[in-house]
Amino acid sequence: MRSIIIAPSILSADFSRLKDEIQAVEAAGADWLHVDVMDGHFVPNITLGPVVVEWVRKVTMIPIDVHLMITDPDKYAPEFIKAGADWVSVHPETCRPAPHATLNKIRELGARPSVAVNPDVPLSKVEDYFSDIDMLLMMTVFPGFGGQAFIPDVLPKIEEARKVIEQKKLSVLIEVDGGIKVDNIDRVVASGGEVIVSGSGIFKTPSYGETMRQMRKASGQARSGS
Repeated sequence: MRSIIIAPSILSADFSRLKDEIQAVEAAGADWLHVDVMDGHFVPNITLGPVVVEWVRKVTMIPIDVHLMITDPDKYAPEFIKAGADWVSVHPETCRPAPHATLNKIRELGARPSVAVNPDVPLSKVEDYFSDIDMLLMMTVFPGFGGQAFIPDVLPKIEEARKVIEQKKLSVLIEVDGGIKVDNIDRVVASGGEVIVSGSGIFKTPSYGETMRQMRKASGQARSGS
């Protein structure tokens, strides 16, 4: 069994002291940092751009995981990679001219490609891209805002994704993002989640270290060396 990777989402951090927040979660045991990028068009919110990722890269050496919830990832993915993104997730329906080309370009530029799947998108719609990706991002909320409630109906789809990946003998991580906290992480991991994104579930708690310790304990796993 793989050890889980915990990736705090900085969308829920205190941006008035973002450097301190990043260093605090890293010291507390975060494996990656997750960055949610929204354009106000593909999703109804606007967050941040490549300049913030560039700044984040300057204050941490752990992997930066960028989720592009934007209408033109082909134009902007290269900028985020140049800024320091190690992983880049895109929604296939936003890719032009084709998701395969977008994912291959991300890899060519030195980052690891991932496909994001919203709760209402059938797994069958993205299976064709599994051979092009290193990670599958399963959303357990509808993207656009932080702090939403976890949607448990996605758990069977995560289990299905794990089975398909194993049947195809692919080396693809399953990332899960949306409403994950100490009280439900066990179900996420049991379903096949390996990279756990949590925003308010970490940043809105009094002790980041204790919260992540409880998350690892609840999932029955130790800290990853990844």
